[in-house]
Amino acid sequence: MHQQFTWETKDGLKLFAQVWEPEGEVKAVISLVHGLGEHSGRYKLLAQKFNEKGFVLLAFDQRGSGQSEGRRGHAPSYTVLLDDVEQLLDEAKKRYPGKARFIYGHSLGGNLALNYCLRRNPPLEGMIVTSPWLKLAVEPPLIQIILGEIMDKIWPSFSQENGISANSLSHDPKIVRAYMEDPLVHNRISVRLFSECYRAGHWALEHSKELNIPLLLMHGTADGVTSPKASQEFFENTDEGCTFKLWNGQFHELHNELIKDQVSNFTLNWLERFINR
Repeated sequence: MHQQFTWETKDGLKLFAQVWEPEGEVKAVISLVHGLGEHSGRYKLLAQKFNEKGFVLLAFDQRGSGQSEGRRGHAPSYTVLLDDVEQLLDEAKKRYPGKARFIYGHSLGGNLALNYCLRRNPPLEGMIVTSPWLKLAVEPPLIQIILGEIMDKIWPSFSQENGISANSLSHDPKIVRAYMEDPLVHNRISVRLFSECYRAGHWALEHSKELNIPLLLMHGTADGVTSPKASQEFFENTDEGCTFKLWNGQFHELHNELIKDQVSNFTLNWLERFINR
């Protein structure tokens, strides 16, 4: 079953959300946080994979993305983004009381999921993170970071193209074409959003030892958007509660790669460990 709905943020924006439910018994609910410039509808096929095994996928369009309100590619602060994630998890708890809850973050969503769990210690069964923005595949020069910090104080909502190439997302030409033709996809990022997320990625790396919930962390070795080396660095500083998987030669969107079935099966096997224990 598929449902669409909205909720209002603490600062008055209306966010679009949708949920995909299995036909039979619900094992657990997975709350998904998507990446920069995209939207929750791009996870329909992944949702179907989860549904086949009894998992709900609940997702929302982040503020300034997809069908949600807000200036494209902008957020007034990192705190409001974490508050939005909290509302997503609260919605999962309200709709599926008593069910195990997981958070799934991709790219920018991975940055948010990791930081949310590190900073707010939610009562979750576990976390799945793919291709997180901890560091970019090509880190900007120091002078650009300094200029960005200055602009953040003068004109925080000033936006530019985010630099994401559709061809860097997947080896599947159908995915690339669909992304390029999708009217709900945008290519903007504001000075404030970049600065806050850049700092948050580095903060998460510095505090990775503090993570206290199970984590499945996955990255493609050929990711040209975010850094697989940074994901490995995060993993190496966690305890045995983190499972790390590098997918050789794969691009940024593992769930949309030609080997997506292998990726989803690996993810589902990891999830089942926590449902059946």
